[in-house]
Amino acid sequence: MANDTSTIKPYKTKEGGKKEQVADMFNNISKTYDVLNRLMTMGIDTIWRKKAIKLLKSIQPQLLLDVATGTGDFAIESLRILEPKKIIGIDISSGMLEVAKEKIAKKGLQDRIEVQLGDSEKLQFEDNTFDAVTVAFGVRNFENLEKGLADIHRVLRPGGKAVILELSNPSKFPIKQLYHFYFHKFTPALGKLISKDSSAYSYLPESVANFPDGARFAAITSKVGFKDTIVRPQTFGFCSIYECSK
Repeated sequence: MANDTSTIKPYKTKEGGKKEQVADMFNNISKTYDVLNRLMTMGIDTIWRKKAIKLLKSIQPQLLLDVATGTGDFAIESLRILEPKKIIGIDISSGMLEVAKEKIAKKGLQDRIEVQLGDSEKLQFEDNTFDAVTVAFGVRNFENLEKGLADIHRVLRPGGKAVILELSNPSKFPIKQLYHFYFHKFTPALGKLISKDSSAYSYLPESVANFPDGARFAAITSKVGFKDTIVRPQTFGFCSIYECSK
């Protein structure tokens, strides 16, 4: 389903919509999230993040919104590379935000980065507010992808850019087969061992497999009003960076 990602949920035996379940899941794994992220991607995610952020250098954003900010890594790295006046990060998980606040305070960045609880599909900001919007590994978790992207478009000023980083599905042999084994077998086992929440890391490969990546994603960004989207596959197609212009 190209514009509704609500059917893939972390906990199949629990009640509640995807949004509530995703918040619960990230609250459960917030303390071990960063460690698992580095282990699962073998640290390559840090390279992907830097590449995505550098795509915004040309517009020199001064006010930046980081949607699904999680533990704050992307916002902190964006501040370092782009040097905007202010970054606001939002997330639906209070557990992840507590980790982000600790990191931001430790680095003394409270005046430059503000994080707050917020719904990615009902952004609490006025139209045309931000010079740039970023999302790193978050759009896959939207309950309604089209609605979330439309709201990102709404809060972005004309001439601004959204840069979205998300896992994708490699299609070429033998990368496709290796990827399938790694994410469907190894990742859930590692997640269960470290985070004690096997459902969260079984949800990961399932949500990636059902995500409309590449040209399909670009078609949705076009539908909600972005005038141009450049798709940049990374590392044999494990991940894609989407550069969307308003």
